[in-house]
Amino acid sequence: MTLPRLCLSHFQEAAGAGELFLMYQPKLNLRTGGVDGVEALSRWHRPRKGPLQPSRFVRAAELCGAIDWFTAWVVTTATRQWTQWNAEGLDLDLAVNISALNLRHTDFPDRIDALCEQAAMPRHKLTLELTESATQKPVRLMDTVARLRLKGMAVSLDDFGTGYASMLQLRKLPFSELKIDRSFIADLLTSRDSRTITRSLIALAHDLGLTVTAEGVEDEAILDALRAFGCDRVQGYLVAPAMSADRLSLWLASRQVPEAGPNREVLAAAG
Repeated sequence: MTLPRLCLSHFQEAAGAGELFLMYQPKLNLRTGGVDGVEALSRWHRPRKGPLQPSRFVRAAELCGAIDWFTAWVVTTATRQWTQWNAEGLDLDLAVNISALNLRHTDFPDRIDALCEQAAMPRHKLTLELTESATQKPVRLMDTVARLRLKGMAVSLDDFGTGYASMLQLRKLPFSELKIDRSFIADLLTSRDSRTITRSLIALAHDLGLTVTAEGVEDEAILDALRAFGCDRVQGYLVAPAMSADRLSLWLASRQVPEAGPNREVLAAAG
């Protein structure tokens, strides 16, 4: 993958110009049938060159030394938006993605705590998502993740199932949530192995006291299977695509929830 040549000033200028922004994807609670959380997803749209894939510009930020500024910008933007939603009467959990490089700073938990304080956001409403591929050296991450948890924030292991030491991470690091990678979810109806692994992962996570979110849910039958397996939350196009903060507010306000399932009329309007 060829990465764009970026530096800190590129990120700062893009944010200032509105080219760098956040979208929010709802998470459906399978126990209540309601949307009780969102994940903040970064987007970069260049006027002349078009969209830049998040995987590319986030990796570029890591390589050029801009990742700490970028993560702070994401958390600041997302927590301020949470404050606005809260003022509108919306009670939502908020998830943001972080880089393993952020965790190399011993004061990272204090930085995030200060941003929550500025936004008057309860710490337990914030989840920090860390990809499994970033957790291959758990000893180095243990202290920082533990301090985040002690401050009341949730820490999620994202894209679970794509790494080589998955079970070790669950045992050694104090996560609060596991997110099953979309590669298992997509094959849930056609692959016996995917069904067995997904069902087993959900049971294992619950035994360890973790909640479970399935990513990439795009089919009603898959949703039904995950509900039968005891999955806690799902996100994906069947529920709703990622959308702007304003559009999400309208979507939530107009959404009529049937029995533990998404509203297709509103979904079509949002998509």
